[in-house]
Amino acid sequence: MGLISFIKNAGASLFGGSEAKAAPADELKKELEKHGLDHSDLKIEVDGDKVKVSGTAKTTEEAEKIAIALGNTKGVATVQNDIKPAAASADSRFYTVVSGDTLWAISEREYGKGKGDQYNVIFEANKPMLTHPDKIYPGQVLRIPPLA
Repeated sequence: MGLISFIKNAGASLFGGSEAKAAPADELKKELEKHGLDHSDLKIEVDGDKVKVSGTAKTTEEAEKIAIALGNTKGVATVQNDIKPAAASADSRFYTVVSGDTLWAISEREYGKGKGDQYNVIFEANKPMLTHPDKIYPGQVLRIPPLA
């Protein structure tokens, strides 16, 4: 899956994490649990502001959600996603939210003019990390799955 970059000072604050370094692996696992993401077959390593995650996940979608849930925490600059999905599918693109963005605008930019109404595809692809289509923030990284 590869290396994904994040903005270190954006995202959820976890115990033991700061703008300078990521939270310890145990705290990152708690973040995955909070989102209902299975980490039982994963190894998470933290080196300063870098997180490496390896192991297996059921699907490509689950592997991508795990990576962005880890990366969208304060102190994480990069996530090396080496998770192998049991059921592989097309990889998503990733988009970093900027000030003034809406899911509608992101959908228009990523899927093309006139496709703003596909914002719900992006919203659904980022659940449970997103709880409402209007609750995105600058610096947050979102999965942009291919349209069916």
